[in-house]
Amino acid sequence: MRKNYVLDTNVLLHDPSALYKFKENNVVIPIYVVEEIDKFKRDASELGRNARQVSRDLDSFRTEGGSLTEGVTLEGGGTLRVLFTHKDLPRQLMNGHLADNRILALAADLKEREPNLRCVFVSKDVNLRIRADALGLPSEDYRNDKIENPEVYMGVREVEVARADIDGFYSHAELAVPEEMAGHVAPNEFALLKDREAPNHTALAKYNASRGKFVPLMKSLKEGAWGLRPRNKEQSFALDLLLNDEIKLVTIVGKAGTGKTLLAIAAGLQKTMEEQVFQKMLVSRPVFPLGKDIGYLPGTVEEKLNPWMQPIYDNVEFLMGLSKADRKAGRSYKELIDLGLVAIEPLTYIRGRSIPNQFIIVDEAQNLTPHEVKTIITRVGDNTKIVLTGDPYQIDNPYVDSTNNGLIHVVNKFRNEKLAGHITLTKGERSALAELASNVL
Repeated sequence: MRKNYVLDTNVLLHDPSALYKFKENNVVIPIYVVEEIDKFKRDASELGRNARQVSRDLDSFRTEGGSLTEGVTLEGGGTLRVLFTHKDLPRQLMNGHLADNRILALAADLKEREPNLRCVFVSKDVNLRIRADALGLPSEDYRNDKIENPEVYMGVREVEVARADIDGFYSHAELAVPEEMAGHVAPNEFALLKDREAPNHTALAKYNASRGKFVPLMKSLKEGAWGLRPRNKEQSFALDLLLNDEIKLVTIVGKAGTGKTLLAIAAGLQKTMEEQVFQKMLVSRPVFPLGKDIGYLPGTVEEKLNPWMQPIYDNVEFLMGLSKADRKAGRSYKELIDLGLVAIEPLTYIRGRSIPNQFIIVDEAQNLTPHEVKTIITRVGDNTKIVLTGDPYQIDNPYVDSTNNGLIHVVNKFRNEKLAGHITLTKGERSALAELASNVL
């Protein structure tokens, strides 16, 4: 049965293509949403770009499709309308946000005007959905960008096999995938092979999609990366992905203290300075607490970035093994920057760039939207590897959550691609206290 979907401003600012995501149903944009979107059109941020896109699309419908008041036909068979109302909300449900009041009033009015069509209010604002419910108006979160399975793909599985299979794996360096698992193992997915009769008899393996078999991890893992050795099997899996030149996209998910950023930077230094596979290591992270831009702090770009990039600087200096005497002598991460081997930049100005021959690390990627992640990955040039790290349960961006952020979006979209690999780290290695706090607080 066809429905009327009334969209809130935050839905279009989050996903400007939401106009096209309701199939054969009718999409209604309150005129007050257009007025709110107009306030963002001059922003240089992602919100500004989305606002301008929505305005262009609505204007295109108006000039090519006819009257937006009467309704313009959408590709899915529904209609798009821009409406207003003269009615007001009950006084008890009004608040100081005039636009919210008018948007809800329009949705309630439309429900009365067109009783034959179910009217659904769509908003990413939880409190506004609660107010809509108090009006007797069905309300929903915008779900088109939600992943079907909210559980994070771990990138590793346990596989029970016979003792002879594990012995054969060690001697022949390969193992055929069990028949019941054929077609269900993702490229570059890791496996803990366990003996059915002796659980302590195990082997670490990775699925090679080209050969269609489980193969051992890289032998060089014992040496580590830039002097950093893995402390658990998951870190071994992560380093295998990071040091494999055939894998161009790596996603590492894990809670605080699991070593995501440190492992990525160590691998980047190894590949850039030791093996010289890449010309430079580029490390970046969203400067999200600063909002629209980095211009709110005084000083040069580097001085503005220092508070937000300090975790990166700390990791680089830790891997450089600087002593107190070295620091007193003025040695720091800047040595690598001055040599042109390492660059630490914000993501603000990445649009339009092409980045070849670099090892790119995007830290705290859970704060990015799917569109922002697409913009970043499409900057990757020839012979460039990109690593995304983050924790989907530590999000500062109010427009994304644990199921629709850019990091999880990439994990799910690239799960079956040979050029990509993923691992979820679960064991904290920072300290006993950090691990306990991460689990109990």
